[in-house]
Amino acid sequence: MKRLRPQKRLRPLKRFRPRLGGLRTRLLIAFVLVALISTVTATALAYRESRTAVLARTQDAFQTDVRDRVDSVAPDFDMPPDVRTLTAMADSVSSGLSGAPLVVTRYQDLTASSDGLADRTRITPELRASVRSSGRTRFQRVEYRGRPYLVVGTPVTYDGGRVSGLEVFAVTSLLAEQEHTDALLDSVRGGLPPVLGLAALLALLAAGTVLRPVRELGRATRRLADGDLDSRAEVKGRDELARLAADFNTTADALRASVTDLRDQEARARRFVADVSHELRTPLAAMTMVTTVLDEDAAQLPTDAARAARTVSDETARLARLVEDLMEMSRFDSGAARLDAAETDLGLTVRGTLELRGWTGQVAARLPEGIRAVVDRRRVDVAVANLVGNALRHGAPPVTVTLSATADGVTVEVTDWGPGLPPDALDQVFDRFYKADTARTRSEGSGLGTAIALENARLHGGTIEAANRPAEEGGGAVFTLRLPRHPRQPGGQDGAGRETAAGGGAR
Repeated sequence: MKRLRPQKRLRPLKRFRPRLGGLRTRLLIAFVLVALISTVTATALAYRESRTAVLARTQDAFQTDVRDRVDSVAPDFDMPPDVRTLTAMADSVSSGLSGAPLVVTRYQDLTASSDGLADRTRITPELRASVRSSGRTRFQRVEYRGRPYLVVGTPVTYDGGRVSGLEVFAVTSLLAEQEHTDALLDSVRGGLPPVLGLAALLALLAAGTVLRPVRELGRATRRLADGDLDSRAEVKGRDELARLAADFNTTADALRASVTDLRDQEARARRFVADVSHELRTPLAAMTMVTTVLDEDAAQLPTDAARAARTVSDETARLARLVEDLMEMSRFDSGAARLDAAETDLGLTVRGTLELRGWTGQVAARLPEGIRAVVDRRRVDVAVANLVGNALRHGAPPVTVTLSATADGVTVEVTDWGPGLPPDALDQVFDRFYKADTARTRSEGSGLGTAIALENARLHGGTIEAANRPAEEGGGAVFTLRLPRHPRQPGGQDGAGRETAAGGGAR
């Protein structure tokens, strides 16, 4: 049967964007949302099907009853009917139906009802037009004063199906059916919270099952990042997470092999440098003695021979300094470097460094007395000498050395007025054998001066920083040596108890 029902406009849904946290929270939200959507969808479909079934059963039964009752009483009335006949027919049809519903009979311009005081507006013009035009039984659900009603209209026909022009409309309440479907919806709503709670519980269990191997893999990764090359993840099952754990173990094995190989190569290289430096000391000692004699007799030699003697002497001295620097670096690398620390007046120590090397007239010193710290005087002397010598060779005068005390230590700042360090050299100036001027293949320095200075600072628990002074302040390089008043770890160890080692170079 054709149903005439007004269409309801759906309200647009507001977009919901929850703030998602960790993977556990996202899995929980996903599970609950899936359960909620599934439950709501199933509820909506069940409600719709149940409501449709209840209404269809009521509609079909009421239509059948109305048609049968009209067919049974119509032959007892004469045509064409008058108002009295229409009223009698309406009463007869109503009394024969369950619940004695309102019945309205119409013939042309005449209308009568089983209840003369009833409001007939529940029979809409659309339904009357549909019954009249189709010549068949039609129905429509309407709402009147907040209650649902079913209106059935059927024409009275003669034998052979010819329309008589008489129409009968019956109105019955659907309140019982609505209460039935509402009760069904309420029962489903009551079961929704337990379903969502069960979904959340299952989500937590599933998240725990999924995230447990992920957490174990994360812990293994952190251990590997902290230096534990034997860290491995446990492989369980044959799923994607198990394959991921197996891939992690394979990667860790390859990393351990690579690191072990690199450490072996580094150890061999350090031993080679140390052995070569040690072996060079004996012939260098002999060469130094010979060059000393040549220097003393150079004035009595021919010009070319004297020049050659002085060149050999200078290069021998340079080679001796390089060997000593290499020996010093090998001691740092092997962990053999130790502090011989004592409380020292740093102003006197730095001033002695400048006087010993004859730099007093070339360097502006700001060295207040009374700034004391527990340091190794020889190593502080080496660090300051390397920084000042580097500034004198590669910077521009005036070179300034400033000593100051800070809340947690002391600071020695070496500045010059030269071109400063290239931007790409600031991060590499302490690399071994690094020289900012790549075109300079030879210089007085070995390229290890700043590296040795940094290692001596670290042995005290301090550091050295390199920077450029702003151009508006005159430019130039600034090296800052920072030392604690007391060594942080005995024996030149860092906070982790490991021997410190780093590279370095000169400008």
